Amino acid sequence: MNQQQTVLDAVIVGSGFGGLGAAAQLTRAGLGDFVILERSSALGGVWRDNSYPGAACDTQSVIYCYTYFPHLSVTKLYSDRTELLSYLGGLADAHGLHDHIRFHSEVTRAVWKEEEALWEITTDSGDRYQARAFVPAWGQLGVPNIPETPGIDSFAGHMFHSARWKQHIDLTGLRVASIGNAASAVQYVPEVAKEAAQLTVFQRSANYLFPRGQEIFSDARRSEFQRDPSTFEALRSEIHTLREAGFQRVRHATAAQATGVAEALAHLEAQIPDPDLRAKLTPDYEFGCKRVLRSDDYYPALMRENVELVTEGIAEITAEGIRTIDGFMREFDVIIFGTGFRSQAFQAGMQIVGNDGVTLNERWGDAPEAYLGLCVDGFPNMFLVYGPNTNLNHNSVVTMMEVQHEFIVDAVCRLRASRPLVLDVRSETVAEYNDFVQTQLQLSAYTSDCSSWYKNAAGRVVNNWYGTVEEYRQAVAAINPTDFGLNSWENHHREPVTA
Repeated sequence: MNQQQTVLDAVIVGSGFGGLGAAAQLTRAGLGDFVILERSSALGGVWRDNSYPGAACDTQSVIYCYTYFPHLSVTKLYSDRTELLSYLGGLADAHGLHDHIRFHSEVTRAVWKEEEALWEITTDSGDRYQARAFVPAWGQLGVPNIPETPGIDSFAGHMFHSARWKQHIDLTGLRVASIGNAASAVQYVPEVAKEAAQLTVFQRSANYLFPRGQEIFSDARRSEFQRDPSTFEALRSEIHTLREAGFQRVRHATAAQATGVAEALAHLEAQIPDPDLRAKLTPDYEFGCKRVLRSDDYYPALMRENVELVTEGIAEITAEGIRTIDGFMREFDVIIFGTGFRSQAFQAGMQIVGNDGVTLNERWGDAPEAYLGLCVDGFPNMFLVYGPNTNLNHNSVVTMMEVQHEFIVDAVCRLRASRPLVLDVRSETVAEYNDFVQTQLQLSAYTSDCSSWYKNAAGRVVNNWYGTVEEYRQAVAAINPTDFGLNSWENHHREPVTA
């Protein structure tokens, strides 16, 4: 199918929270001339991909949803994967998005056609689409990271990443290794420990861990949410405000940070009575430098007789198992990589070509940057969702994305009303903004001395926003036409759209 003859208002890449949210907002604005290109066979993004046992959100469900589509059927404070996929399916149903999704459509190349002021997007099957706006919503946690380890190809057993869980493998009675102990591992380790004959967790560094405090909503509470959504909104507002205040915990030497440390260590001491094991699980870096995790059952899992925590580094993987740097050899039937994602692979493997034939890879190198995480100079009419420096450690990224979607809808409406409008953010604007962001980040623990997926190899924080959600909302609201080299919006007004 060749789509060159039709010029769309937008092409969205990805059908996770970011892509579906952008599409829903377009339909709410009366814009229906768009497609969502999805490489997989189903919607859901990270919640489709991460099917490991125990997969759930560690952000409260009531703030992990869009304000215009509240998750009123929520059953618990922290939703599991199944419930989140159901929410996304409901979002697609409510806004008629299924007809816009093109499954098995992996974008391989997107090229800005300067003369036509259009993007041309090509998929792996050869389909081509032309659009006024290009909206990559590939996220930050979609490309699994498996570290290059000597001998990795020699292992004779089963081996997979947590985001590519092999459901057909029964772990009952097997010897299992988990390389990694962060956000995914603290969820699947307790479940694997119940089945495996032996589970060995290889830890590179300890995490600060808070109690999760799961709450199952009663039928009466859920009925109240449905009958009177204002009760849901009241809880949402309360938790949002609480989480916003929690940002102070990641600022250097604040009282809130000291309180965060005390709460995490108290949780550790309450659940791990063994002083030697507790010492291994005590972080040696500033609170907030890494992602702060939540779990009530990870520490107890490490206390099981069939579970071992190993803090010695891995020297090599052999056909039989794993050898650590102290020379000790452990044999395994299965190796699970809970080693996170290539969090700075924002392009997800596709080639994006902007002005003068410059690729986004050339523009960024190893330091991705964008104006408010949305716009990159030299790549006109391209609007990122969950782009560089828009990740959070303290609140819901879904709220951040909703702010981005509102800007994108406004931009697409302007492109539609003033053809052929080109919105190319000024290079000076991007440079000044990112210098400011990096300066502000110095006030936070994100820049302190630890190994974190928030940073690139040079130590530059390229993933996280420097402040609160409300500060981000205000910053996006302050975007003005001069940022794009325009004198005013007067001749590029946003016209009402008739659905």
